[in-house]
Amino acid sequence: MRTANHLIGTLNFLTFLLSIPILGGGIWLSSRANNTDCMKFLQWPLIIIGVSIMVVSLAGFAGACYRNTVLMWFYLFAMFFIIAALLGFVIFAYAVTAKGSGRSLLNRGYKDYYLDDYSGWLKDRVMDPSYWSKISSCIRDSKVCGKMGRTYGGMPESEAMFDSRKLNSIESGCCKPPTECAYVYQNETTWNPGSQQVVSNQDCTNWSNDQGQLCYSCNSCKAGVLASLRKSWRKVSVINIVVLIILVITYVVGCAAFRNNRRIDNDEPYGEARMTKEQPSRIQL
Repeated sequence: MRTANHLIGTLNFLTFLLSIPILGGGIWLSSRANNTDCMKFLQWPLIIIGVSIMVVSLAGFAGACYRNTVLMWFYLFAMFFIIAALLGFVIFAYAVTAKGSGRSLLNRGYKDYYLDDYSGWLKDRVMDPSYWSKISSCIRDSKVCGKMGRTYGGMPESEAMFDSRKLNSIESGCCKPPTECAYVYQNETTWNPGSQQVVSNQDCTNWSNDQGQLCYSCNSCKAGVLASLRKSWRKVSVINIVVLIILVITYVVGCAAFRNNRRIDNDEPYGEARMTKEQPSRIQL
């Protein structure tokens, strides 16, 4: 019985440790939301799940140490729903980021991003005018485009150097015009119209050299945000899948240990009663 209690306590301590990477993933998404991705509601489900696992595992740990059946039942029921919620979040994260990526360009280190390459709930969310107003304002305030400038030996970056850079999706989608617009490079965030202007892409007319405007109203900027979100969610989802598998194994072992513990507890009164009856007969003999 003590072994079973120790096992349950150890498993609950393990689940407490597993809540740390989940909570860390939520906090990381929160930092990305404030600085890069600018979608400030996506991290909360993970943070809530991580905190819930911490609280429930502590309750289960206390229940195992003090042999409190109520706390143990609370742990088993609550952890079941938490695992289901984490599974649902992982499925949701992969479903909304299943489609979309940047398009590689000839003789360019960066990629261009097009809104038509994305679909689903996340795209609709980003395209919503009220949300995009907040997202674009966040990108502008982060000054990500203003930080793109580079100098080499006191000289500004040349066009060839810029073309070889591996820009992230926000820099490529929001801080410069799409490559097909054939703008002429002046510096990282200043581009002049070329002789062969493409008018089929609305972003070509949305581009502005005004450092407060740039391509923040472009579809390429929205696509860049979606690409950044996809990359962030996929990184966190890999961690969540590993943690989920370990949580399920731990939960199944914990259920088996708890059931065995209850069976031993139920057998104890019978064993004690039997010993009480046998003891007087042995004394009489």
